[in-house]
Amino acid sequence: MSGIIGRRMANRGISALNMNQFMLRSRVFASRKFSSAAKEMTVRDALNSALHEEMSADPKVFIMGEEVGEYQGAYKISKGLLDKYGPERVIDTPITEAGFTGIGVGAAYYGLKPIVEFMTFNFSMQAIDHIINSAAKSNYMSAGQISVPIVFRGPNGAAAGVGAQHSQCYAAWYGACPGLKVLAPYSSEDARGLLKAAIRDPDPVVFLENELLYGESFPVSAEALDSSFCLPIGKSKAKREGKDVTITAFSKMVGYALKAAEILAKEGISAEVINLRSIRPLDRPTINASVRKTNRLVTVEEGFPQHGVGAEICASVVEDSFEYLDAPVERISGADVPMPYAANLERMAVPQHREKKMEKSLRQIILRD
Repeated sequence: MSGIIGRRMANRGISALNMNQFMLRSRVFASRKFSSAAKEMTVRDALNSALHEEMSADPKVFIMGEEVGEYQGAYKISKGLLDKYGPERVIDTPITEAGFTGIGVGAAYYGLKPIVEFMTFNFSMQAIDHIINSAAKSNYMSAGQISVPIVFRGPNGAAAGVGAQHSQCYAAWYGACPGLKVLAPYSSEDARGLLKAAIRDPDPVVFLENELLYGESFPVSAEALDSSFCLPIGKSKAKREGKDVTITAFSKMVGYALKAAEILAKEGISAEVINLRSIRPLDRPTINASVRKTNRLVTVEEGFPQHGVGAEICASVVEDSFEYLDAPVERISGADVPMPYAANLERMAVPQHREKKMEKSLRQIILRD
């Protein structure tokens, strides 16, 4: 990963640099062990099933965006919706994000529950005035008289080979705005439960998916498959228990954090991995409770380092749990540059596997032992 941790963690002789290099070791997602009886579901199918169920349960819910109808979505998230609910509730729009986002916000003012799909959240910048000034602020400015139950959803962050204008993570952008709720699912259960929560919520929700996760399969519980299933907004989940260091991550980076924790465990280092799920509101109590147990913190994200989600988490821990820290907090993030188009430079700009770094990390482990 692009952030390089150079200090040594106190009391255990744990090298923070080694942790960073461990997290660089692989682009594959953390291995997921589950019983043969568990049902698997892709993130794509989890999102699709949530849309089907919520549209079936509430006639006020409708979806609009580019290619969501006839083409069934650029990533097939809206597959089957047009045939089932018709063109009045599954609306194909022109390539006019500012236009159809404004229509969606107006529909939410009227009492409907629109789901606005952006083909990529990079295109949401065309509509950011409606998202921030029209949707996020109206409830406050009207003294609670106007509710804006709208969901803005679509793929966020880097994909592969699409350049600087199509590769940005907007978690920190929208997470900084009062009046919005910002969610970033990792697993199929996250995607299904959080999207249902977003659609049912009376406030505007920015729902940040990841293109590279759509095809990933995860185990889902019987509870998660129930139509009433819903995850609470503002609550994180500990994906792995640990006692030596806390790792926070969201979206695709949760998989990298789990893989790093797995590698660290072989060296006798017990890492706790927290899947944030919710960027705003941020689950500060869970994060701080974990740090007070492990006494160390590493944040992981693919967005820019300055004013990032990791920076906010570090600030929260320093403010609330400084006396519990045995080592400085560390951030691992994307490089502080616009995303390069060239494949070799792109690999250097986002947290991922790099062979030379892995070899160096292994040598350091041997020397340490």
